[in-house]
Amino acid sequence: MFVNDLDAYWMPFTANRAFKKSPRLLAYAKNMHYFSAEGRAIIDGSAGLWCANAGHCRASIVEAIGAQAGELLFPPPFQFGHPKAFALASRIAALAPGDLDHVFFTNSGSEAVDTALKIAIAYHNLRGEGTRQRLVGRERGFHGSGFGGTAVGGIGANRKLFGCLLAGVDHLPSTYDRAKQAFTKGEPEWGAHRADELERIVGVHDASTIAAVIVEPMAGSTGVLPPPDGYLKRLRSICDKYDILLIFDEVTCGFGRLGHAFAAERYGVLPDMITFAKGVTSGTVPLGGVIVRQPIYETFMDGPEHAVELLHGYTCSGHPLACAAGLAALDLYEEEDLFARALQLEPFFADAVHGLKGLPNVLDIRNAGLSAAIDLRAKPGAPGKRGYDAMDRAFHNFDLLLRSSGDTLILTPPLIVSEAQIDEIVEKTARAITAVA
Repeated sequence: MFVNDLDAYWMPFTANRAFKKSPRLLAYAKNMHYFSAEGRAIIDGSAGLWCANAGHCRASIVEAIGAQAGELLFPPPFQFGHPKAFALASRIAALAPGDLDHVFFTNSGSEAVDTALKIAIAYHNLRGEGTRQRLVGRERGFHGSGFGGTAVGGIGANRKLFGCLLAGVDHLPSTYDRAKQAFTKGEPEWGAHRADELERIVGVHDASTIAAVIVEPMAGSTGVLPPPDGYLKRLRSICDKYDILLIFDEVTCGFGRLGHAFAAERYGVLPDMITFAKGVTSGTVPLGGVIVRQPIYETFMDGPEHAVELLHGYTCSGHPLACAAGLAALDLYEEEDLFARALQLEPFFADAVHGLKGLPNVLDIRNAGLSAAIDLRAKPGAPGKRGYDAMDRAFHNFDLLLRSSGDTLILTPPLIVSEAQIDEIVEKTARAITAVA
C-alpha cells in the first residue's frame, strides 16, 4: 500500500531534516491566503515566492488554464508554434520599455538567465568580437540555479559547493553598506559610485574581453537591496562607453512588484535584455523568458532563411498552458490596475514595515515597491537560525507565511493586498520577531 510519507522528496532550497520534523504543508489557496489541510488560514506575506502578484487561484487564470488544457497541451516548439505563444510575446514586448521588442521563452528564471548569458556571448561572436566572453555579476546577486546563473550570482553560500562553475566571471561589489544606508525608506542616497567598479574590472581584463554585465535592478533574494539613486544610470553609461551589454534580471521585481511592469521603467534605464519569470503567470504555471532589444535580435537574423539562427531552446519553451496563464494574468493586472496599485500602496507599506524598528535584534529594514526586508541579529554560533526560527514560528504560531534568507525576513505580499492586510502581516511579523528574541 502506498504511504504518502515525506522522505522521498528532496526539497529545493530547504532544510529538509528540519522541515520533515515539523512540516509546513500548504493544501490549497485563495486570493491572499494559503490553507493547511485542516483549513487553517495563513496570510501570504511573500506572494508565494515573489510569484503570485495577482493573488492565488484567481478565477480568470484558472479558467484560462482549464480551457487551454482541453484544446492543446503540447505542440513541438522547435520549427512549429501555437497562437498563444505569439500573442503573449507581443503583449510582453508591448509592456517592455524602448526597443525591447523580442521575447525568447523559457520555463524558469534560471533558464532565462542562462539564455540571456548565451545570447550575449553569441551576439558578440556574430559581430566578429569573439574575445568578448567574460561575464560580470555582482556580490549578493541571485540569478537562479543554473551553472551560468550561479556563476554570475554573488551569494557565497550558493556557490561554494559547486567548484569553479564558469571561467571568466567577475563581480561588482554589492551596493549595500549598513553603516551608511540603515533604515532607509526606498532607494538610498549613498552608493551610486559603486557602479564605477566596472571601470576597474575593465582595466584589469580589457573591455574587448567582456560580453555583459548582469544585475538585479533591486536585489531580491539576498534581502531587498534597492539600488542607490543614480547607480543603474551610471552602470548603463559605463556599459555604453565600452560596448558591454547590460542585462537586468527582473525575475523577482518584474510585473508590478516595484509599481511598474518592469523596474527598468522605475529607474529610467534601458537595459539590453530583461529576464523575467514568476509574476508573468502570477506563479500559476512555470514560465520565464528574455526580452531582447531589436538590434541584438537583428544581428542573429542573417544567413540562409532556412537555417536556425540560435541553437538554443527548451522542450517546453512557450508551453500552451503557461502562455494561456500568462495572457490571463496580464489581463488581470490590467483590469485591476495592479501595477499602479502597488505604487500607490508603497508609502503605507513602507511606514508599516519601518514600524518594526526598535524590536529586539532588528538591525536594518529596507523597502522598495511592495518589497521589504528586516535584518535580524544572528544567534551566536548559529548564523541563519534566528531567521529560520522566525519564519517557522510565523507559520505555526501566527498564521503567516513569510520568507527567510539567512537572518533576513522578506515580505513581498501579492499586489492585491489591502492596507488592513498589510497591518496584519506586519503585526504578525512583529510577533514572530519578538518570539525568537
